Amino acid sequence: MPTSSTLDFAGRLWRVRRPKPFVLVIEGEQPSEPGAAIVPSDYLHDILLQPEWREPFFQLADATGLVVCLNLDSQHESYRDVRGRSSKGRLSQGEYYHHDGCSGPTKPRFVEIRCPYQPQTRSIATAVAPHHAVVAAMVQALPAELAAAPALQPLLQGQDLSGAAVQGMSYQALDQLQGQITRTVRRKLDAEGARAYFRQVDQLADAYFEPWQLGESRIVSNANAGVTMQHRRAYQELHAGGVANGHLVKRWPNEELPLPGQALDTALLASFCSEEDGTCWRAETGRN
Repeated sequence: MPTSSTLDFAGRLWRVRRPKPFVLVIEGEQPSEPGAAIVPSDYLHDILLQPEWREPFFQLADATGLVVCLNLDSQHESYRDVRGRSSKGRLSQGEYYHHDGCSGPTKPRFVEIRCPYQPQTRSIATAVAPHHAVVAAMVQALPAELAAAPALQPLLQGQDLSGAAVQGMSYQALDQLQGQITRTVRRKLDAEGARAYFRQVDQLADAYFEPWQLGESRIVSNANAGVTMQHRRAYQELHAGGVANGHLVKRWPNEELPLPGQALDTALLASFCSEEDGTCWRAETGRN
């Protein structure tokens, strides 16, 4: 595991590490005493999302792809439960790589997924990887019999779909190719066959799917001018069901945490549909 270093940001020193080029892990504020343990606190709201540091912090996340905040003790009211469930017989929408937000032209800038402090730990992983890398891996992992499916022929036949070529695709072209591959996988493979396929995609895309820690938030660059990511609920073993797991919460921090003097754009929020749990933000209650 990469050794910790420090980051000077927001007028503080932070203990950080970079396990992958697109991941910045913030362990917490650097203790004044060498070797001292980091005490959990709500440094995300108390420091990083304060008005003077919010946009610089978001720009850091834009440029990175995924910012992981550990030792984060927060009960902020804007979080809401992630309610998605998977069965042994079928995959939920959240198990396919996706952006958060509906298929419309506007998506949330970030999605923050959080594992609160709770009695039960969480064993189900959340895989996160750059969008281009995900689609390139989906092409590479596609079995020959699926690649020969009629629905995929116009997109695959005679096309240069090497990693370099996919890296140069527009997001519109990526969405079209990825959508058709996902639909084909859903139709042609059973649940565990599809899960095995996406486990291979995780590996080929060099996804980040470290086990969740209690008190951890993952801020995923969801739709931006920087390193746009995708994520999915990732069962790394056979999904047998019936296993107790800690729950996750989520929010769209750029849109759901207005700056002082700003009001929530309820119409925009209502248009964001969460593929993770199949529900939409309800403007009348402010919650799913």
